[in-house]
Formats: sequence, C-alpha cells, structure tokens
Amino acid sequence: MTKSAVQTGFPSSASGAKKSVGAGLVLASLGAIAFSGKAIIVKLAYRYGVDAITLIMLRMLFALPLFALMAWWAGRGKPALTFRDWLGVIGLGFSGYYLASFLDFAGLAYISASFERLILYLNPTLVLLFGWLLYRRRATRPQVLGMIVSYAGVLLVFGHELWLGSGGKGGGAAAWGAFLVFLSAVSYAGYLVYSGEFVKRLGSLRLVGLATTVACVLCILQFVLMRPMSAAMQVAPEVIWLSVLNATLCTAVPVLMVMMAIERIGPAMAAQTGMIGPLSTILMGVVILGEPFTAWIAAGTVLVIAGIFVFTRTGR
Repeated sequence: MTKSAVQTGFPSSASGAKKSVGAGLVLASLGAIAFSGKAIIVKLAYRYGVDAITLIMLRMLFALPLFALMAWWAGRGKPALTFRDWLGVIGLGFSGYYLASFLDFAGLAYISASFERLILYLNPTLVLLFGWLLYRRRATRPQVLGMIVSYAGVLLVFGHELWLGSGGKGGGAAAWGAFLVFLSAVSYAGYLVYSGEFVKRLGSLRLVGLATTVACVLCILQFVLMRPMSAAMQVAPEVIWLSVLNATLCTAVPVLMVMMAIERIGPAMAAQTGMIGPLSTILMGVVILGEPFTAWIAAGTVLVIAGIFVFTRTGR
C-alpha cells in the first residue's frame, strides 16, 4: 500500500483543488466588491462639482498605463493583430468600455449608487435578449421567470427613486439617470455578445487590455474635444485622488482578480459569487454616502438577486 499524502508530506490533489476553489472564491468576491466601489467613488467625486466628461477622463487617464501594460504582457510571443482584429478591438472597446462607462458615469449623477448597481446587474438578461434578436436563441421557462422577477425588483426600486426624486431633483431626473444606466448595461451586453470570437482568437486578458486601452484613449479624446484643457487643472485635489483610486482599486485590480478567479473556479461560479456586488454597493452607499435603506430597496434587491440566480442557474 502506498503512503498517504499526509505521510509523505505532499498535499493531495483533493486538498490542492480545495485551495484553488477557496482562492478563486476569495478573488471573485473581492473583485465584485472592488467593482462595486466604482459607483461610490463617482458619487463622492460629484460632490466636488466635477462633470461626467472630466471625471471619466481622469479615471481613464490614470488607468491607461495599467491597461496598456496588461495588453503588452498578455500579447508577449503572440502573433500580431490583423486589420480585422484591430477593427474588432476598437469596436469592442468603444461599446464595452467607453460608451458603457460614460453612460454609467452620466447616469450616476441622477440616481443612487445602489439603484445603479441593480440596473447593471440585469446584464445577463440583456445578453439573452441580444441572443434571441440576433441568433434566435430561445429562452427557457425558468430563464423567463428569472427575468420577470429581476425586472420586477428593478421597477420596485425605480418607483422608490421616483418617489424620492419628487421631493428633490424631480422624478424626471431619476428616470433620465435610470435610462442612461440601462443604456450602459445594453452597451456592455453588446460587448459580451460580440466578444466571444475575439476571446478565442486573442485570449481574454489580451482582449480586455487592448479594448480598455482603446476606451481610455477615446475618453481622453472626448475631453480634449469638449472641454478646455484648463478644466482638468481646476478640479479639486480630492477628485484627483478619487480618480486614482477608481482607476486602480475599482478598475484595473478587479479585472485581474476576476480573470484569476475564472481560471480557478470557472465563469459560472465566478458569476454566482459576483452576486455579492449589489449587496456591497448598498452597504457602502448607506455607510459612506448616507443613502437611505428602506424596505422598498431591500425587497427590490432580493427580487433582482433571486431572479438573476434563477436565470444563471438554469442558463448553463
């Protein structure tokens, strides 16, 4: 009889697998929480009178070296991109990271961080709708049920935001903000639908690095065309530090964390772990921003998370 792993002092394959899964779950959780912090930082920056165009430019300016390094690192020893590859990277960078980010930043000026996160969390349902429109892929009954439950939760929180808005900025402002963030989710869903082929050709890390680099350049170009250069020098120092934090801790770092988590536990389990995102946003919104937490928000959040859970579980 051979000696056991304990006797020989070498870890068994089972214990190694458990460590890998544990590390993957931790990485996925931390990545989801870090991603969720983006909305909190944006809301904090808006308190200093900065606009969306300037704020997203600062975020992308500080993130550009990190993503360019990521693209270079992932592309070492790989074949050069063809003209068709570059067209795809530019299109995906525009849709998935430039347009989606700008619409999200603009919408956050009008709605709470927790509501923004719930809208963005509808992304899997939008990917399914794109699949039905483009490829006639039918949804299962549990998927349809999950979608209905999730959208009911968003509508519940939306009604709460409109009610709050009627006593502040106005319900129209809340509706406009929700619409912008929903368009952001649609734009990113388009990125997910069309990125599959390029992920196979280039690899996920290389594609993300290249697409986000394109988005960074577009955000900087947008600022140069629409704002005087002096506007960047007139922002409060707090906005600069918040943008650095947003670019690193809430943008580049969680991208790497989620990629590393997917390698260890797979995309399905990583997506399930990402459900901690909306909950962390709500908690940070209450503690850091002083946003209200009511029974309406709690009920809406439960419906959205439950619906997406059913949707993703049955969509495998």
